[in-house]
Amino acid sequence: MPEKITAAQYRSSKSGKGRVRGTRKTVVDGITFDSKREADRWRVLKAREAAGEISNLERQVAFPLFGKNDCIKTPTGRQMRYLADFTYVDWKLNGVKVVEDSKGWATDVYKIKKAILAAQGVEIIEV
Repeated sequence: MPEKITAAQYRSSKSGKGRVRGTRKTVVDGITFDSKREADRWRVLKAREAAGEISNLERQVAFPLFGKNDCIKTPTGRQMRYLADFTYVDWKLNGVKVVEDSKGWATDVYKIKKAILAAQGVEIIEV
């Protein structure tokens, strides 16, 4: 007969939410990133910012998602949003605001959100 454990023991034995395609959280400059790819991109963007090529570098910027008539809501009733890995102003592109995502693997949810943002006039650059 299998050994019985409590619900609390089961939850503590789980590593938490599964990672997409084996990514590992990485810490750089005291900031925890969802993947090594994202952390590496942060280093590159920080160097570009220090060199004056870009400005206003931000991470984890939320973009609300809207449909034809109103905002798109989650099943719990909250407004759905896309969380961009990075946004910045690129001076090599004449001051264009860039929305960037460090993707190793595009999930189905990401593809849908990217299409919705494209309809809203926001293009996501994948690095």
